Amino acid sequence: MSEFIKIYPENPNPKEIKKVINVLKKGGLIIYPTDTVYGLGCDITNTKALEKIARIKGIKLDKANWSFICADLSNLSDYVRQIDTPTFKILKRALPGPYTFILPGNNNLPKEFKKKKTVGIRVPDNSIAKAIVEALGNPIVSTSIRDEDEVLEYTTDPELIFEKWQNLVDIVIDGGYGDNKASTVIDLSEGEPIVIREGKGPIDIF
Repeated sequence: MSEFIKIYPENPNPKEIKKVINVLKKGGLIIYPTDTVYGLGCDITNTKALEKIARIKGIKLDKANWSFICADLSNLSDYVRQIDTPTFKILKRALPGPYTFILPGNNNLPKEFKKKKTVGIRVPDNSIAKAIVEALGNPIVSTSIRDEDEVLEYTTDPELIFEKWQNLVDIVIDGGYGDNKASTVIDLSEGEPIVIREGKGPIDIF
C-alpha cells in the first residue's frame, strides 16, 4: 500500500521531499506532478526500480523510451553528447517548460540504456519535481501515467491517481491538479528541430 503525500508547489516541504528521496534511494516508485501530466518515476541509477516500471508498462527495459527529468541544464553533459551552440540556445529558450527534447546520448548512460543512441530530456517548470531531482542528486527516469479511459487520456486528480495506483507504487504525491496535456516532444538529435508530438508546449518558438 503506498503513501499519499500532500506537497505544496509554492513551497515544497523539505521534510516531505526527504521522505520521497528515501523511497527513491531504496528502489521505490513515485508518482509526482510535473508542469504537464503526472509522471511515474524512479531513481535513474536503480536497476530494480527501472525493471519495476518496465513490468508495470508491459515492455522490455531495453526498449523503453522514457524521459530523464533534470533539475536544470547543468547535468545535461552527464548523459548527452556535446551539443552545439544553436541546440543549446533552443534548450535554454524552452526550458524549464513543457517540452521533452530528444538528444544524442553519450557513454555515461546507465547500463540499461547503453544501447540507446538518443535520450529524452525534460526540465519541468514545477517546483516539486525540481526539488526532488535536486535533493536526489541525479535525474529520475519518468514516464507519463496514461488513463485507460478513451476520453480522459490522462488523470488529473491526484486522489483518483492514488486510488488506481496505490498497489503499484510506493508514494503518490498530491501536488494539486495536473494538466491533461502531455509535453511537446522535439527531436534535436540531428541538429534541426523536428516536432515528434505536439503537446502543451507551443511549437512556434522553434
